Amino acid sequence: MIFPEFTITDENINEQKEKVLKQIKENKEKIKQLLQIKEKTYKNFVKPYQDLQVKLGILFTPIAHLNYVNNSENTQKAYTELLPVLTQYQTELEQNEDIYKAFKEIYEKEKDSLNQEQKKVLEDIITDFELAGVGLEEEKRNKVKELNIKLSQLSNQFAQNLLNATNSYEMIIEDFEDIKELPKSDLESAKIEKDGKTVYRFTLQQPSYIAYMTYGSNRQKREELYKAYTTRAPENDKVLEEILALRHEKAKLLGFKNYAELSLKKKMAQSPEEVIEFLRELAKKSKPQAEKEYEELNQFAKKLGLNDDVQAYDFAYYSEKLKKEKFGISDELYKPYFEKENVVNGLFSFLNKLFKLEFEKVDVPVWHPSVLVYHIHRKGNLIGRLYLDLEARKGKRDGAWMDEWVVHHETSEGEKLYPIAFIVANFAPKTDKTPSLLRPYDVETLFHEMGHALQHLVSEVKEPFVSGISGVEWDAVEFPSQFLEKFAYEPLVLKSFAKHYKTGEPLPDELIEKLNKAKNFQSALAMVRQLEFGLFDILIHMDKYTAKDVQEILNKVREEVAVIKPPKYNKFQWSFGHIFAGGYAAGYYSYKWAEVLSADAYFMFVDNGIYNDDVAESFYEEILTKGGSRPAMELFEKFAGRKPDIDALLRLSGIKGGN
Repeated sequence: MIFPEFTITDENINEQKEKVLKQIKENKEKIKQLLQIKEKTYKNFVKPYQDLQVKLGILFTPIAHLNYVNNSENTQKAYTELLPVLTQYQTELEQNEDIYKAFKEIYEKEKDSLNQEQKKVLEDIITDFELAGVGLEEEKRNKVKELNIKLSQLSNQFAQNLLNATNSYEMIIEDFEDIKELPKSDLESAKIEKDGKTVYRFTLQQPSYIAYMTYGSNRQKREELYKAYTTRAPENDKVLEEILALRHEKAKLLGFKNYAELSLKKKMAQSPEEVIEFLRELAKKSKPQAEKEYEELNQFAKKLGLNDDVQAYDFAYYSEKLKKEKFGISDELYKPYFEKENVVNGLFSFLNKLFKLEFEKVDVPVWHPSVLVYHIHRKGNLIGRLYLDLEARKGKRDGAWMDEWVVHHETSEGEKLYPIAFIVANFAPKTDKTPSLLRPYDVETLFHEMGHALQHLVSEVKEPFVSGISGVEWDAVEFPSQFLEKFAYEPLVLKSFAKHYKTGEPLPDELIEKLNKAKNFQSALAMVRQLEFGLFDILIHMDKYTAKDVQEILNKVREEVAVIKPPKYNKFQWSFGHIFAGGYAAGYYSYKWAEVLSADAYFMFVDNGIYNDDVAESFYEEILTKGGSRPAMELFEKFAGRKPDIDALLRLSGIKGGN
């Protein structure tokens, strides 16, 4: 069997949970046996060790995945019960001095004969062991273990609180005046029957929330929905305080000044100070233009009768109107041309032209009827499998992401394993009357996640720990995704798939031109918003802070960077899942850091002709297929022939602070 099949369901998830527990037990036994080997080598120790970890991941991933995409009491229970067991297992491994010594000895003995991939595997593992506290005395080592388990439970609790709060809220609107500006497709999605009459239901799930914030004409209702969204999960105030305290304690135990330093140990950036300087430099160059953009929006809103400044809950509403007036475009104008399956096929045909990849639709078990599955081939060879789960539904975590199930590698027996990736999004679901229609931003999101998937799927690395996105520094992991998303606006690319879902008429040149003119609309405001998040994230990890301190730091960052000041009740931190429930703690700056790399690489394509085979092949070979087998900066320099240029990001965003 080339690929495992996704046969895990709500009903049989406990059987899968038992398989995971059995594999953990088996792994522990086999690791004991590996440690008995007298003459340990890369081949007889490191390779089988990796195999054991991979087997466990292949069994656990479907449980975590189902919990994210079809959340239920059963999935929550299975996932929540496994989390501490897995964390304890992983921490015990990383704190096992015998394993650590074995890795160090093999590295010292064989480093001159190991290839680059194998060397990187050992260097990364040794660093991971040291970061897990392997060198500490037993009491401190046990404390780190205990902290890791608590942190994984708290992160899960943060995410679950957020999901529960998102799912539990609804705003019912009865007066048609309050929804008269909403596009037809959004109205259809919101329409429900209640007590024998038609009313409109809005939730905090992305398509619904965005629809009302963008087109809802009742300012009071907009604020009501915005307030519900920005004050979700108040119990997370206590959770984030605990998370920050435990992270700080862990960092100190491991010999770091703070968690920011610990986080950066395996990233491209060398110190928290370097990150802060990087973010502040971008803010300094972007804020003057952001202030002009806000002033323009205020002047426009006043012409439409707004008596005060545009508030955070007005922003999307007036921005959409200004965009429409300036460029004559709106999301609604484009949605009929971006039918979900057309967009997917267009993305595939673009990747075929760019990187010679071929996509074949296959019929295999899935967790929901709307999920599509493809096999990917290149030059006649099967490369991997891709699952696409793109439509919003209840019980599915907000946002969009790529996740991996199987990583490309060769086992110690010489068997080749093919990679599997999931791309998940929350695009508007199809209804009885309309298919799933995407906004331009959704198209960009799909291209973005496909960039992540590509790095995972086309890997040619044989060692699982540094194949695909494994072993890639966190602040470089967004590089391929941000690179690919830039092509979602390229006229040549759009012309290949943007066709009206009813008539088949292609997206007119005039609309493509307007879309490109509009893509940097309020780009400086968007830039300072991301810099606000990045700066806030790194600063709250510089010391031990209470929930009250966190709010004060956020206020100061907003004072320094933000142009649109949110209302005092805005508790953004309660829903900042990226850093409290994801892997971005003291790493949110990575989006902008990696975007410098991606903007620079993108211009190498644009300035040399998009379908330049030499540039494309170099990017494919040097960046995409190498995974984490070499440092990201080294790979970038090999591809570009030089270091990355920060001004490429400003040029891409149309911000005059650049060249």
